[in-house]
Amino acid sequence: MPRKRKLLAQLSSLQSNSSFPPFDALENLNATPDGDSSPKSSKYFAIEKKNSSQLEDDFFNQPCISLAKSFLGQILVRKLPDGRELWGRIVETEAYLGGEDEASHSKGGKQTQRNAAMFMKPGTLYVYQIYGIYFCVNVSSQGEGAAVLLRSLEPLQGLDAMRELRSASKKGPTKLLKDWQLCNGPSKLCQAFGIDKAFDQRDLTQDAAIWMAPGHDLPGEQDVVTTTRIGIGNRGEWAQKPLRFYLRGNKFVSVVDKKREREMAAMGHFSCS
Repeated sequence: MPRKRKLLAQLSSLQSNSSFPPFDALENLNATPDGDSSPKSSKYFAIEKKNSSQLEDDFFNQPCISLAKSFLGQILVRKLPDGRELWGRIVETEAYLGGEDEASHSKGGKQTQRNAAMFMKPGTLYVYQIYGIYFCVNVSSQGEGAAVLLRSLEPLQGLDAMRELRSASKKGPTKLLKDWQLCNGPSKLCQAFGIDKAFDQRDLTQDAAIWMAPGHDLPGEQDVVTTTRIGIGNRGEWAQKPLRFYLRGNKFVSVVDKKREREMAAMGHFSCS
């Protein structure tokens, strides 16, 4: 019997055997020993994953300062057009309080085409450009014109893709970026995650290309440094407002305020390291 006919006969015999596993068991053929049944090698058993775990409307619907603190430890997820996912843990934020805040783009309650996202439902992305080149991403909160700037991420997944995206934004040869350099600043974060003006006014609870997932081992108050914002300059008393929040001891934070950390330790907020 020719080899091909012999193989077909064997396959027919197996299918008629009552001990042959049901079809849905085929999904586990590539399961790993630790019980992870997701496919590892064959496209034929691939199953489209759903965003079963992501932060919803009620999470974003809170006052600006509260939201800025609540973001710490949560996960920003970006799905690239080629299907790769980038994951980063939020480790630094800044709160911009709307009309009364002299450092906010919505100061005085003025709404423009540029800052419209700041007045939209909580969880809406506000992306703006600086120096005509770089982008920064914010998330709207409760409060008219209030939003939270995402300053730094701790890269968790897709670091090679992040390096590609960072390199693509530069001209000429570039040095290989270390992990801590990928997202330690608002414009670096946007470069590494491929976030540009096209993401302005997108809803983090509805978008298929970007969302937030709940983090694990969220920080307590004793883990959070509260200090002044970066680059506020001549905004009077608002330049000194403690509206920047970051995870103490995290090497992915853009700017560490050692003086403020010593002051908070002296007040008993956390032990001095």
